Amino acid sequence: MRTRRGVAAALFAAIVISVAGMRGKLRRYEISESSMEPALFAGDYVIAQHKEAPLQRGDIVVIPHPEMNRFDLVKRLIGLPGEHVSIARGQVHVDGATLAEPWAVGPVRPDGEWQLGPDEVFVLGDSRAISAADSRTVGPIDRAAVRWKVVARYWPFSRIGRI
Repeated sequence: MRTRRGVAAALFAAIVISVAGMRGKLRRYEISESSMEPALFAGDYVIAQHKEAPLQRGDIVVIPHPEMNRFDLVKRLIGLPGEHVSIARGQVHVDGATLAEPWAVGPVRPDGEWQLGPDEVFVLGDSRAISAADSRTVGPIDRAAVRWKVVARYWPFSRIGRI
């Protein structure tokens, strides 16, 4: 009985994803690096929803790679438009307050400061020691470039669920 429910749920999810994908509201992505561990692992497949609601700190978003055309990055949204983001002594601070980051692994390096403009956001990978091409190296990201928000993992089957 339990197996039939699981198969039925997976089939229903596949149909919903297919219909929504055809309408341009969802996209599928393969995670190809370890920068978002432990939330997302290399080899995970995720669904991203077209961003329609306002961005929130902690969202996992998809942004275009600043140096590689047709290659997207998946990162955690840390700083919102107009905020002052600083990294000092291994911790992230937003507008002077230390950011509680239950998703982050390891200290954040190097130290730095960024004043975000009215249309800029700041993104980081969760696995701070190995994350590359995030706002520490490429600077703030134009908010308009953030068009997709990761909402669910659909593979591997053992880790299927909302993000």
